[in-house]
Amino acid sequence: MRRVFCVLYMPIMSTAIRLIAGLGNPGPDYETTRHNAGFWLADHLADDLRATFALEKSFFGMVAKARHAGDSVLLVKPITYMNRSGQAVGALARFYKLAPEQVLVLHDELDLLPGQVKLKQGGGHAGHNGLKDIQAALGSPNFWRLRIGIGHPRTLGLAQQVADFVLHPPRRDEQPAIDEVIQRCRAVVPAMLDGDFALATRQLHSGNGA
Repeated sequence: MRRVFCVLYMPIMSTAIRLIAGLGNPGPDYETTRHNAGFWLADHLADDLRATFALEKSFFGMVAKARHAGDSVLLVKPITYMNRSGQAVGALARFYKLAPEQVLVLHDELDLLPGQVKLKQGGGHAGHNGLKDIQAALGSPNFWRLRIGIGHPRTLGLAQQVADFVLHPPRRDEQPAIDEVIQRCRAVVPAMLDGDFALATRQLHSGNGA
């Protein structure tokens, strides 16, 4: 008796980045504050991808739709304030059927000095309320993070509490270093959109001076 074997071919999901979420707080009162570093980078990336942000209430944010190498790319700036960032990211990921591994979150990082940046996948939220809410919304910590260093008040010799520190603009001597990091991030995001995270990590971290 002849046996017939049936081979099922399952589609392979791209692990390239398809959703970029910049974290911050909406409104002019917060626009220049350290906590909005993710918004700053998201605005530049939208320019690079020739996309325009528009309010989409069903996704709880300002959303920009772009294309890279023929594939769709979404950018979002949540309008729900930092501690509810997961509403926007979760809504978009569910609607477009994106895995956590296809999500890149841009955010300020207290544990890195101004001028430093780190790209990583997964891990904890280290008390960052935006990351905490996104992890809960996605049901996984396996999304990618671009951590933009803003420094910690203790490290920078300041007496401010952390909550007050992140809601103030960077000092004049800190801003150029943060701006330079944002330019470095802009340069490596195309590699992440191609799924080449090794290249993006190598290029990005080579400028940290570590």
